[in-house]
Amino acid sequence: MKKGSKYISAKNNHKLHEIGRLILRFMNENSSKIYNYKQIADGIDYRNPRQREQVIQSLHRLIADNKIKEVEKGKYIINLQIEGTLTGVIDFNQSGNAYVKVQGFENDIFVHAKNVKHALQGDTVLIITYHFKGKKMEGSVLEVLERSREEFVGTFQLIKHKDFGFVVSDKKVINTDIFIPRGKMLDAQDGDKVLVKMIKWDSDSKNPEGEIIKVLGAPGEHETEIHSILAEYGLPYTFPEDVEREASEIDRQIDDVEVAKRRDMRNILTFTIDPKDANDFDDALSIRQLQNGNWEIGVHIADVSHYVIPGTVLDDEAYERGTSVYLVDRVVPMLPEVLSNDVCSLRPHEDKFTFSAVFELDDDSNVINEWFGRTVIHSDRRLTYEEAQERIESGNGELAPEILTLDRLAKNLRKDRINKGAITFDRSEVRFNLDENNEPIGVYFKVSKDSNHLIEEFMLLANRKVSEYVSLSRKGEPTNLTFVYRVHDDPDPTKLEALREFVGTFGYKMNLANTKKVAESLNRLLKDVKGKGEENMIETLAMRSMSKAIYSTDPIGHYGLGFEFYSHFTSPIRRYPDLIAHRLLQHYLDGGKSVNKDEYEEKCRHCSNRERLAADAERDSIKFMQVKFMEKHVGEEFTGVISGVAEFGFWVQIPENGAEGLIKLRDLMDDSYMFDPKNYLVYGTRTGNQYQLGDVVKIKVMKANLIQKQLDFKIINP
Repeated sequence: MKKGSKYISAKNNHKLHEIGRLILRFMNENSSKIYNYKQIADGIDYRNPRQREQVIQSLHRLIADNKIKEVEKGKYIINLQIEGTLTGVIDFNQSGNAYVKVQGFENDIFVHAKNVKHALQGDTVLIITYHFKGKKMEGSVLEVLERSREEFVGTFQLIKHKDFGFVVSDKKVINTDIFIPRGKMLDAQDGDKVLVKMIKWDSDSKNPEGEIIKVLGAPGEHETEIHSILAEYGLPYTFPEDVEREASEIDRQIDDVEVAKRRDMRNILTFTIDPKDANDFDDALSIRQLQNGNWEIGVHIADVSHYVIPGTVLDDEAYERGTSVYLVDRVVPMLPEVLSNDVCSLRPHEDKFTFSAVFELDDDSNVINEWFGRTVIHSDRRLTYEEAQERIESGNGELAPEILTLDRLAKNLRKDRINKGAITFDRSEVRFNLDENNEPIGVYFKVSKDSNHLIEEFMLLANRKVSEYVSLSRKGEPTNLTFVYRVHDDPDPTKLEALREFVGTFGYKMNLANTKKVAESLNRLLKDVKGKGEENMIETLAMRSMSKAIYSTDPIGHYGLGFEFYSHFTSPIRRYPDLIAHRLLQHYLDGGKSVNKDEYEEKCRHCSNRERLAADAERDSIKFMQVKFMEKHVGEEFTGVISGVAEFGFWVQIPENGAEGLIKLRDLMDDSYMFDPKNYLVYGTRTGNQYQLGDVVKIKVMKANLIQKQLDFKIINP
């Protein structure tokens, strides 16, 4: 007979299961502590004799299930090696509850706020799981196995008469203040913005203990807030001395021995097209007409892999950073400036080493021949996108015939790509005009024109063809060679179905029969809503139905671009995955065998994580600058569009400057409002008033909080 079974009656089985759950929750609050049955009964508020008998029965059952251990007679401890424990990464929502993502599990496991223990966003945790009757699996955190981060940005609060202080985190990634004891304050003054490192968090302590490792400055000041963003995401804005030294010592000579190993393309017309404020030119195009009437188009990429060698401190630093980060007023580069803006940059009138994809195209942009390898080029001219656009529109100016030819070929490539299932999200990006003090004095939107599409299409062609060259034999069969792909999974079917239902209320139809029909439907939808009142709302929802693009060694394809094989190859100055692609391509061109897949999958995960951090930092810097710009407009009225809806309020975006502010439901005094997630709206329970995603509303700017990077708006009733 199973130990403890004699205590468990069939009649009380469910009750004992519930008591067992309460016991585990209580013991989990301090998983290292040993309890007797009286302490446990008191802890779950089971105090009368009948209840205590049930606690004893439940304890026997938990021992039998191996969920707790009896360390000596009548004394119990949580069993951390129990069956039913799982390891995963914890993700918090705004309410303080969390979900744990466990590898191999389809559904995330819910953890109530009171059962998260000392876990923080992104931590790897050990949880114990249990089932509610008829409900999904739930869990409690037993132990934090690995912190996702130990450094946080916040505001220091000095408790003068006690000679200690606390750091209040800027972001809700930590749900309690960090205690700073005497001697760990680093001369921080009350109210300073600081970077704090968590030292320890005892199981019986409400607050973790930390030490201030950097004083960032006064909250709200420009440099303080930008450095806070960098510190928040662990982005270093200077390079270590040994990295700078190694970069400065690089031999930058274009020597004849190296040139002899490469295809010399210096006598072919070559030029760059980049933003007017660019300093790192990592791609160039060459063009010449062949005797057969076809066009030879060279896509030339800075040969960073020639200068940055695996195993060097320079390469280690580049890998750690993973990507360049483009904040509103500065760039945090992946490589030191001597490389990104000088040695590797394809500057005009200079010989440069490049890694090239050279294509023979006919007049319809069909690829007749292709060649990949290392080259040496000489850029004849540096053009801005504006200059290239002027040539396309007027047909006049230096290099106009060549640019017009490239534009025509690019348009063919784009048309073919869309016909094969690519989705065309042409969303404008907000940009700021800054004065000499980096103060925002104006806002404009970057809109992609033909000159942008020209460069984009040839970069896409190079990225796709490099990927296909490695992945497919000349007969079109898989080579199974390990490579780093840029992948984009199919959209979530449930999100697509919800989108179809919702747009149907506006009279739009979507065909979800297969991948190709979905792509066609999305493109038609995006075209049909242009200029309509619901454009913003439907574009937003369509974007949200898409998966996130990541790096992977599994070539599952790129849904958004409609490519079966796709890799990043064209920006190795600012993206580490492109540098990996260069090295692997050369390895396979040299006849090398397939490299270790697991090793490169780990590199993919790292690069995807760094890219996500960079995107979050860039988004924060834009938010900060928008709030800073709107400071001088507090009290003014604007017309805006509802851009997001939640249970506590909704966001309104001002189209003319991209600024987004929150309207809290509790501030709507005319009614009590409820959230309808299915229809993306809130409605008044008495009046029936509705505020729906995409609605045009009149607002007043009430508050601009630089520290929280948040704008508060108020609805102006018509």
